[in-house]
Amino acid sequence: MNNANPVKITEVALRDGHQSLIATRLRTEDMLPVCERLDRAGFWSLEVWGGATFDACVRFLKEDPWERLRQLRAALPNSRLQMLLRGQNLVGYRHYADDVVEAFVARSAANGIDVFRIFDAMNDVRNLETAIAAVKRTGKHAQGTLCYTTSPVHTIGAFVEQARTMAAMGCDSIAVKDMAGLLTPYVTGDLVAALKDALEVPVCVHSHSTSGMAPLCQLKAVESGVDHIDTAISAFAGGTSHPATETMVAALRGSARDTGLDLALLHDIAGDLWAARGRYHQFESTFTREDVSVQISQVPGGMMSNLANQLKEQGALERIEEVFAEIPRVRKDLGYPPLVTPTSQIVGTQAVMNVLAGARYKSITNEVKRYLLGHYGKAPGTVDEALRRSAVGSEEVVEGRPADLLAPELDKLRADIGALAQSEEDVLTYAMFPDLGRAFLEQRRDGTLVPEALLPPEQTAGSAAGGGTPTKFTVDVHGENYQVEITGVGVKSSARRHFYLTVDGVPQEAVFESLDEYRAQSSGGRRQATHEGHVTTGMPGNIVAVLVEVGDTIAAGQPVLVTEAMKMEAEVQATIDGVVTAIHVAKGDRVTPGEVLMEIGAPQAD
Repeated sequence: MNNANPVKITEVALRDGHQSLIATRLRTEDMLPVCERLDRAGFWSLEVWGGATFDACVRFLKEDPWERLRQLRAALPNSRLQMLLRGQNLVGYRHYADDVVEAFVARSAANGIDVFRIFDAMNDVRNLETAIAAVKRTGKHAQGTLCYTTSPVHTIGAFVEQARTMAAMGCDSIAVKDMAGLLTPYVTGDLVAALKDALEVPVCVHSHSTSGMAPLCQLKAVESGVDHIDTAISAFAGGTSHPATETMVAALRGSARDTGLDLALLHDIAGDLWAARGRYHQFESTFTREDVSVQISQVPGGMMSNLANQLKEQGALERIEEVFAEIPRVRKDLGYPPLVTPTSQIVGTQAVMNVLAGARYKSITNEVKRYLLGHYGKAPGTVDEALRRSAVGSEEVVEGRPADLLAPELDKLRADIGALAQSEEDVLTYAMFPDLGRAFLEQRRDGTLVPEALLPPEQTAGSAAGGGTPTKFTVDVHGENYQVEITGVGVKSSARRHFYLTVDGVPQEAVFESLDEYRAQSSGGRRQATHEGHVTTGMPGNIVAVLVEVGDTIAAGQPVLVTEAMKMEAEVQATIDGVVTAIHVAKGDRVTPGEVLMEIGAPQAD
């Protein structure tokens, strides 16, 4: 071994572990019981916040993410708490103005974060400047991050130069973030050795077990002098998560790099987390197992479980292998961005749309268009110019730091959300996700926050009877999803009880003569598209905006609607030249493929 110092461990079960295996659904109430033992285990840090947890708290769990942080801070008084921060994207999916970045970092530090792992999905260090400076002003630890990936343009030399730049910007340590499990053992040894030779700050390796090689990679990193490694307690380890903490502690015990952690204590913590994990069985997926084919698809751990969950919601889980095959092709077209949030969502969602639409780039998400215009930073490689022209035409591509184009926005956000925000933290929640955040704050005000159901329908139905709270779940019938909500329960007589429910918002008191009749009523009477003047969509989703009015004259290819699916927006375009004769949707409506959303008639004669 090249280093006689103990290896330091960052424990990630409370953030990346459950994000990678159960779609980020672990609730705070299942974290708190193990906190006292985690706090005395002796980890260098505990990753507990950031990444997709902020979104999942608001979107699915109906928890205030800031309150989660405060509760964990109180329960872990002796530990460094760590978060994952997406540079200028923070924990959202777009670039925010510098004043929002500065405020978010300041409030995160004030609420309990000690270590900020800061990355940019493009490895464009210009997108890290503001966040690093903001962390340094708080006196906290800024960890600059290399998003590891493989491509013709990603070399050890390029990663070392990026690390040097981040260290010069003030980073206190450097992390190699292998989010997809693409590292191999000998490459890991070479990369860590090169970084240790070039840097004076500590080096950390974060590697997912997706390919099955992460424990081997970490051992080679240790032999090459790495200072820190990331692991997850075994209950949330393996597969698309990380090497098990207990395994790495046992592997290094008695060596010059012994971690000094108590294996018996870790085993005890794992027992409680295994019990907690069992309560989230519906979010488990066969696609989060170890599979060396990640070396081909490059789909990272957190993306894997969420992609499987999203395709399941679209009724297209059987096509996931087609999506995995399409992802590398889209990535090449976009200049080989690393697959990490938000570029993993950008590439992944476009790949899904290409597959489900049956044609590549028949519909292009707005985020892909923004990417092609340089709004996320400089692409690592060469972008397919034919795709760029098709998507954005002759629009000017941003050459400088994208955030330089953004005016300060915090005061406007405060004014927009108004009295709904009870704190600066509430304003920042709204800033991250305006529609979702506003709805969350309204529901909190009204006392109507209802978390996503944990139990199967036959069990959640009983809970609805007890408390009168609507219980929601999804039923898959031959590939079509139906949103079912139990709204009331009748008096139990003998062995029977009547349940009152809605399906896709339609009260089930009526009897439908056919499935077509049900679909017509549940979709507001929308018919199936039959000719070229019928505007429809290729993916299920929600209407975000209607861009035209009845009577407008439009041209083929002109955007007429904006839909949202899988957290990404896409424009729906006119199919022919003509006049809008009918609009059958409004903002917020749920739509499915093949429905007539808008009608376009022949152009009027002069």
